[in-house]
Amino acid sequence: MNYDLAFAILFYGLLLLFFFKNRKDFEVQGKIIAIYRTQLGIKWMERLSRIFPTLWKFVGYIGVVFGFAGMAFIFYWLVKGTVKLILEPAAIPALAPVLPGIRVPGLPNLSFWHWVIAIFLVAAVHEFSHGIFARLYNIRVKSSGFALFGPILGAFVEPDEKVLMKRSKGAQLSILSAGPFSNLVFGVLCLILLNFAMSPLLEKFYEADGVKIKEIIRESAAEDAGLKAPFVLTAINDDLTTNGSAFLNATAKLKPGQAIKLITDKGEYNLVVGENEENKSKGFIGVRDFEINTKIKEEAEAKYGSALPKFILWMNMLVFWLFIVNIGIGLFNLLPLGPIDGGRMFLVFSLALFRNNEKRAHKFWGWVSFFCLSLIVINLMPYLIKLLLFIAKPFLFLIGLLI
Repeated sequence: MNYDLAFAILFYGLLLLFFFKNRKDFEVQGKIIAIYRTQLGIKWMERLSRIFPTLWKFVGYIGVVFGFAGMAFIFYWLVKGTVKLILEPAAIPALAPVLPGIRVPGLPNLSFWHWVIAIFLVAAVHEFSHGIFARLYNIRVKSSGFALFGPILGAFVEPDEKVLMKRSKGAQLSILSAGPFSNLVFGVLCLILLNFAMSPLLEKFYEADGVKIKEIIRESAAEDAGLKAPFVLTAINDDLTTNGSAFLNATAKLKPGQAIKLITDKGEYNLVVGENEENKSKGFIGVRDFEINTKIKEEAEAKYGSALPKFILWMNMLVFWLFIVNIGIGLFNLLPLGPIDGGRMFLVFSLALFRNNEKRAHKFWGWVSFFCLSLIVINLMPYLIKLLLFIAKPFLFLIGLLI
């Protein structure tokens, strides 16, 4: 049974019921965007903004510096990745949609509930930070709430835009950068939690049990040998590959033309090692995108059963995805693109660069935004079809029930 699909159907079914029950409270734009406004959290934004306002302003200046540094980094990363993707068709895109059902090379599978919880927390931190800094500069927050962009969830705070535009450029930049900067800080905290709390806890309950290979490269030695992904690799010849370092050490010794035996959970395979295109003296099996396969330690299962270790593993994955989603959304929002935070920051910068010549500043901002959008479309193209198919499944199921 596909539990992610079942949870998605249940979740969106309840969301549709809420929408139709409160239809008059939703503002629908363009038939695909639904906005639900509340006053939730606004009093807390006000209270927090009045505690140590000088410290908040100092944090805001740091956020602006990190915001423009992050903007430069993600812009460079996107350009570099796009050039590589165009020149090397087998290259991995620089951007990927982090959604359940969409497999991203180098990342574990994202379950539906991990996605929902991560998006909710990341969006709440992001928008709450905008609200705090808006109130810090005496800009009224008219509403907060959530939005549906088709099936994609989002959150928002709505400051008074007319008042915002009258504030100094420094104040505007502090407010705009607050959301992405808070996500980057939240992401770093999650990384610290992963390394110093979750990892030691996992080691108490789990042990490595081979390397799970998720992708076979076409026309490679692994494909010629008949290997099918995913599979768990436990040894290469007499070298065990029970963990990541053992796997890397075993593959580093391989030479082109060498005959080897792979021991997997699906049987044994004999193959002749190919050449590494980047270094002809190195061997290349033809596998990529792997993660450590684990199992519950026998003594831990005997003492605690399987429920507690599985819960710890689930929580570890939640913290991991909070780290990934925070960093990803924080950096993406810093792109100099249209109406997102980075785009608005870049417009403020453009106005300063062109000495408030709005025509020239908006033209420059528009060209940079269009360039960024083009790069994003190129990188997301391999995922768009998969994404549309996954999104369509629960709605097709609901339509089938109604018919």
